[in-house]
Amino acid sequence: MIDPILLCAARIFTFDRQRQLTNASGFYFERDGRLFLVTSRHVLFDEPTKHFPDRIEIELHNDPNNIAASTGFSMPLYRNGQSLWRQGLDKAGEIDVAVLEIDRAALPVSMLYRAFTPRHLPSQFDLVEVGTSLLVVGFPLGFHDTLHHLPVVRQAIVASSYGLRFQGEGYFLTDARTHRGTSGAPVVMRMGTPDSAHGDLPWLLLGVHSARLDVGTRDLELDEALGLNCAWFADILLTLTAA
Repeated sequence: MIDPILLCAARIFTFDRQRQLTNASGFYFERDGRLFLVTSRHVLFDEPTKHFPDRIEIELHNDPNNIAASTGFSMPLYRNGQSLWRQGLDKAGEIDVAVLEIDRAALPVSMLYRAFTPRHLPSQFDLVEVGTSLLVVGFPLGFHDTLHHLPVVRQAIVASSYGLRFQGEGYFLTDARTHRGTSGAPVVMRMGTPDSAHGDLPWLLLGVHSARLDVGTRDLELDEALGLNCAWFADILLTLTAA
């Protein structure tokens, strides 16, 4: 009864010791037997806003027979003064995507989840057309199914040429209504012809939602917000999860 795409997303809480700071979205990515949590880099570290958490917590489903059962799972962000996450960099600068490897031995044996894999990344950019329908799976403003601990999805469309780096940056644009708390959410497109390698996740992982875009010259009284967002290309995960 549960769509597996909802089990890919993780609700993230950031903390400075015991003080809760923010909430955000993330998702699971699996490669070569290793499991990673993916989110926006600014969720873990953001100099402009002086956001410097030292750990995060995610909410896990720990009973396959009872979707309402959950437990918190804490993950440190530093060890011996060194950050534990990996983040990307390209010729245009920093990429707002980060991955944190999850200690599988510390997870509940009965944990219920789904994870994207490299097989869920698109192999051809030209298969994704402008105007293609997408979903953004996350926790806007922390909103979610509080009984079953599941995210919600928002509809989106591809708003720029998927094969081109918008304005030279490593992201493309989506047209969707988004809110704070959605940072780090997976941006996915339904597969046309999934095969057994995709398991029960017939979705292509196109990007990682980062932030809403706006125009600095917009008249706040006369002009509505653009309603456009940047999503970093998901193929950065191949670099960030390499052994």
